[in-house]
Amino acid sequence: MSEKKADKASQKTSNASTKETSKKSNTKSNAQAKKKPQEKKKGGFLNIKYLGGLLFAKMVRGGTSELRSNAEEVNKLNVFPVPDGDTGDNMRMTIESGIAAIENLDTDDLADVMKLFSHGMLLGARGNSGVILSQFFAGMAKELASETRADPAAFARALEMGVEQAYMSVMTPTEGTILTVAREAVEYAVASLTPQSTIRSLFADLVKEMHESLNRTPEVLGVLKEAGVVDSGGAGLFYIMDGFNRVLNGEEIADVEMPASATKPPVTPTTSFGPDSVLTYGYCTEFLLQLQNFKTDIEAFDIEALKAYLSRVGDSIVAFKTDSIVKVHVHTKCPERVLAVAHRYGEFLTVKIENMSVQHTELSKEETKAEESAKEEPIEETVCKPYGVVAVSNGEGFTDLFREFGADEIVEGGQTNNPSTGEFLAAYDKILAKHIFVLPNNGNIMMAAEQSAALYEKAHIHVIPAKNIGAGYVALSSADLTAEHAEDIVRTMTEAIGRVRTGYVSPAVRDADMNGVHVTNGDTIGILDKEIVVSCRDCGEATKALLDRMLRDSDYSMLTVFKGKDAMQATCDELAAYVEQTYPALEVYFAEGGQEIAPYFLLAE
Repeated sequence: MSEKKADKASQKTSNASTKETSKKSNTKSNAQAKKKPQEKKKGGFLNIKYLGGLLFAKMVRGGTSELRSNAEEVNKLNVFPVPDGDTGDNMRMTIESGIAAIENLDTDDLADVMKLFSHGMLLGARGNSGVILSQFFAGMAKELASETRADPAAFARALEMGVEQAYMSVMTPTEGTILTVAREAVEYAVASLTPQSTIRSLFADLVKEMHESLNRTPEVLGVLKEAGVVDSGGAGLFYIMDGFNRVLNGEEIADVEMPASATKPPVTPTTSFGPDSVLTYGYCTEFLLQLQNFKTDIEAFDIEALKAYLSRVGDSIVAFKTDSIVKVHVHTKCPERVLAVAHRYGEFLTVKIENMSVQHTELSKEETKAEESAKEEPIEETVCKPYGVVAVSNGEGFTDLFREFGADEIVEGGQTNNPSTGEFLAAYDKILAKHIFVLPNNGNIMMAAEQSAALYEKAHIHVIPAKNIGAGYVALSSADLTAEHAEDIVRTMTEAIGRVRTGYVSPAVRDADMNGVHVTNGDTIGILDKEIVVSCRDCGEATKALLDRMLRDSDYSMLTVFKGKDAMQATCDELAAYVEQTYPALEVYFAEGGQEIAPYFLLAE
């Protein structure tokens, strides 16, 4: 693995890196000496005693740019040698959501900037590292809630609160991760405070120890040492804080445009809606509105009056005000009227408008009538159904299966494509149900789902512990959504997950020695229970070997093989023949999953 500042620098203090990485390593000081062409050395903030909102916003932009520049290097710090590293992208998109929330903010009030920035990060958090990062800044914002500016001691307390909240966000904190890097760096920086300390010296100490702590992560977490990498989340945090520090040292780090991958691509109309189509379902319209003092009295702003107007021009209304931010979701045939009314009171932070006739061509006439009749009454009077289901899916086959078993909304995502907290919230808004069951279907999506559950107030959200897509499939197919009590459904789903075993094969993208298995770049590896158990040049042989490990000392009676995008029919035929010969009592089914990364996903029941 290559890691320009964090991982490469680790060669100076750690023996955990691979031989290949060692050849490419540089010290942190050498790496930092290579300034980007657009950066320009300034006088810096040598003696600054107080940090205000404007400087903090500049530091945040510098940290974001630094992470953007190195996101791919962070992605490569993947424990498993498979092509699914996305920590750098998740952390980048998380902090970019915070940047978007303060983009048009012009105030030096640190509390205001921190509040909006952290709120934006909470909504945009992706992946476990992204969620932890958002909680770190949420804790800081909480501590600085009444501070228009902060001296080193006050900001140090905010950093401590950030670490505390980050740890609290994880059910079972693991040392040797981003949590350790944050904690040890903050402890060192706080212990180094003196009456002569400045904001600049505080961050100098913070970044210095963060670098050292990152280098130590392989010694703390054995799996990192075995893989020859430092912790990816810790590396992402180091880049962010290093960017903060570089701004304080006077470097003008040019803003980098947000990459297209930071936002979802627009819906491309297909033959389902053409030149002669009639707009039947209207537009799903969502926006975040920053109320403006010169346009309205923010404290006295009447959200109920806005809801009353929305009920006259649309339905499926969700509208609420958090401090000076208004969030709106409405289904309407005239989004321009909705936006015009909202624009009277403030400026838009985000706007999304989607043609629901493209999205819902399969709606029945009865559903259409229900949607049209809903326009005649406010959303509060609409009868909610007892249960709804949101499932994360990666692949058309799995999406069809989830819908077949009762999923109301599908959130697109999976390996290398972790949905944000905000995407879960948007999915909940589309379901009128008292209880919503959520299937994250990926271990790296669990925390974003749980964070969305904590933020949502209009329904009871139940996050089912489905940490892979096979577990989610079993959970939903086992659920009785007509049961009287939601707790019974949760128990049934959870118990179903505990009765199955899942594994998958994936191409290897680098050499590695893990769990006693030697992996050569280009092999196919089999992963079972978060461990590499086999590595073969031939994909079919790797899949059969994985199956043997899955069925060892077990009495499973059924095997489902979900075929991914890269599945080959010849390999499927070979596997079917192998099962028939070796496990004659085992029923085997092949299903189209369409998943990325894993050509074959095995589910034993």
